[in-house]
Amino acid sequence: MPPPDRRLWLLYAIILLDVIVGAATGPIVPEFVRGLPRPQLWLALGTGLFLGVQLVAAPLLGKLSDGYGRRPILIVSAIGTLLANGLLLPVRAGLYFVNRLSDGLTNGMYATVRSAITDLSPPERLFRNLGIEGAIISLGFVLGPMAGGLLLMLYDFTPPQQARAVVGLAVVLAALNIGLSLLMRETHAQRTGLSRRELRRTVAEALNVPQLWRRLQAKGREHPGLLPLVLTQVLFTLSIGYYSYFVPYASLGALRMDARALSLFFIFFGTLSIAINYGFFTFLADGLDQRRAIRWLALCGVPVLVTYGLVGSSRTALFATVAVDCLTLSLIPGLLDGLIAQHISEQDRGEVFGLNQAVQGVASIASTVVYGALSVLDLRLPWAWFALCLAGVAVVAWRAVSSARSTAAAPPTPPN
Repeated sequence: MPPPDRRLWLLYAIILLDVIVGAATGPIVPEFVRGLPRPQLWLALGTGLFLGVQLVAAPLLGKLSDGYGRRPILIVSAIGTLLANGLLLPVRAGLYFVNRLSDGLTNGMYATVRSAITDLSPPERLFRNLGIEGAIISLGFVLGPMAGGLLLMLYDFTPPQQARAVVGLAVVLAALNIGLSLLMRETHAQRTGLSRRELRRTVAEALNVPQLWRRLQAKGREHPGLLPLVLTQVLFTLSIGYYSYFVPYASLGALRMDARALSLFFIFFGTLSIAINYGFFTFLADGLDQRRAIRWLALCGVPVLVTYGLVGSSRTALFATVAVDCLTLSLIPGLLDGLIAQHISEQDRGEVFGLNQAVQGVASIASTVVYGALSVLDLRLPWAWFALCLAGVAVVAWRAVSSARSTAAAPPTPPN
């Protein structure tokens, strides 16, 4: 087997820095809304803005990457991340919401990143390479809080100064990522460009959010088996709204974790997730029945999500629950991305990944609205919502496995 393309490592580095920038600022986000009434609702609104913009940005960037290549989209996204983080240097609630809006515009690049990884991956390495992407993202969630935490431990900053110092670090790293993106060589060989008419139509389609599902249905007819996987991923996206809920839950609830404690928590979560994801996708994922694995991982993950809501003020219980999380539901995204990548072609890879990311954005907004409303009643209630959605993933995956068995066992139709 030939060695992996070196561009993969540069892609992984770009992803890593991008996630570090976002993860480093995560623990200090409560400082932007701390003086507002019901801060958990304002944090949910910021998340909703960030995700809502992706409904337009992800399909548009994915389609543009099919026409003009992956490299230009990565460069534009890196510049956008730098500008968005620069807005956070004054610690003000209004600028935080502007940041969420602007950063969401370029976060659609992950459709392009997955397309580029798929461009460079032979079939026998597809699950492995996309699984490594998941491990790299987990590593970013470790290094981001670690870098921010070390900065806060070395210098005795006041809370507003803590926020400005961490944002300054994020700005420097975002600038470095622009340099890495400029070094990236193109991965998409069949670029055809877009005429002005096609470009106008692409922008109009991206703005027409209600037609997202119809566009995906059309792609489903071109790529049989794609839609059930997208539906599974939508349900899973509803359940992992807990990723964005962790900060308000841990900082405003019984755990009362400050920026340093949150940094240590994410370091533990990410480190463990890296090790488990890397081992699983390097040595196990390709030899498994991936659909059946999703079913069992989802079933085992349901009680994990329930347990998060029951840890109370015990940080020991929280860390123990995270360990089981890394062994179960945290492995599902890589499996779903790999299965979807197997069902699409090079010509429309960016567009399909973009549409999929946009539909996930709809699910994320819905989950944010639900957990935001439930958190007003009780900060523990959203965990019941997340567990219910993950149970839905298990049910859909169970039906998909049963349907595949029935199809395989059915006798062939005799010729007329």
